Amino acid sequence: MALIVQKYGGTSVGTIDRIRNVAARMKRTHDEGNQVVAVVSAMSGITDKLIGMAHEFGEDPAERELDVLLATGEQQSIALVSMALHEIGMKAVSVTGRQAGIRTSGSHTRGRIEDIKPDFMRSSLDEGNNLVVAGFQGCTLEGMVHTLGRGGSDLTAIAVAAAVKADVCQILTDVDGVYTCDPRVVKNARKLPEISYDEMLELASSGAKVMQSRSVEFAKKYGVVFEVRSSLNDNPGTMVLEEHPAMENVVIRGVSIERSQARVTITDIPDHPGMSGKILGALADAEINIDMILSNTASDGMARHSFTMHSNDLGRAQAALKPVLADISDGAKVETEAGIAKLSCVGIGMRSHSGVAAAMFKALGDEGINIGMISTSEIKIAVTVDETRIEDAARAVHDAFHLDQAPA
Repeated sequence: MALIVQKYGGTSVGTIDRIRNVAARMKRTHDEGNQVVAVVSAMSGITDKLIGMAHEFGEDPAERELDVLLATGEQQSIALVSMALHEIGMKAVSVTGRQAGIRTSGSHTRGRIEDIKPDFMRSSLDEGNNLVVAGFQGCTLEGMVHTLGRGGSDLTAIAVAAAVKADVCQILTDVDGVYTCDPRVVKNARKLPEISYDEMLELASSGAKVMQSRSVEFAKKYGVVFEVRSSLNDNPGTMVLEEHPAMENVVIRGVSIERSQARVTITDIPDHPGMSGKILGALADAEINIDMILSNTASDGMARHSFTMHSNDLGRAQAALKPVLADISDGAKVETEAGIAKLSCVGIGMRSHSGVAAAMFKALGDEGINIGMISTSEIKIAVTVDETRIEDAARAVHDAFHLDQAPA
């Protein structure tokens, strides 16, 4: 008997009929001789509706209360899925984040999973129940309801799979796997049969919407092999697993895009030790995630720092930087630019193949697309371009590396 964790997203439980489909799928898995733990999201649209209701009482609702409110979306889903299972004669128990033993830390609405004490889940499984666990939520050591941020149900599923020592973790969603690029942007994008943790992590952190990056990190840390597949059919999906030598034969695994980026440039910074630490420390204290970083020193001895972030964080970044820059230098200035996007090429084959950057930049140049900032890692090259050209850029690079063709 295998223990299988299945995660269902908001679209998969978006209507009563789809909830019945989820229950039927769980029953088929159970009837094949397996124990089943389902992790479910809120019904599609519910989280946005709850956020909208909260903002009726002000632009900045208290985050503690927002967590309490948002957690009800998943609790609706687990109750309804459990009822659907009862309707077809299945033993099932709904499980909140607190009951699942998910212990969290960090700020409200942006919680991090510290550990899971799965005693209740294990005892319920031993009693022959199928479990329906609320994604996206946990409980602080002080007993406060805590949500994990957008996409947190993926993280819950991976963490639960690790805690209960599941044989398989299936991320069931409205797409049937991981593609070489978003098929809505690149029509000839190809589904990948497998991808390494590191490649999936780079794609997820670079804008691919299939998986949340923290969940991939958790899976890599605890060795949870998982499959991304559709909840609407039985087609094979994409396996995400530790890399193996054959994977390096593929130079580029995929291309991802991330819209709604902004660039912040700080000029006239004294070129003294510790200046970068003060600036980035202020952003870290404001819990603003920055991505690409560029720093240089002009001939007059003054430094210039540029970095990118999501455009939604631009206002908070300016507010966080204002007191720091006043302390650093009277002449320090902040310049901002919105309307940019990031294009990333990812593949562990870059470690053993040269010329990837040259081919990427040539493809963009041939399309007349100008490059802004550039960043690289061992398995990724990322550039910023004008947001109005990001889809053209993705198609050009996808074609340049022939990603529509399966490797020989």
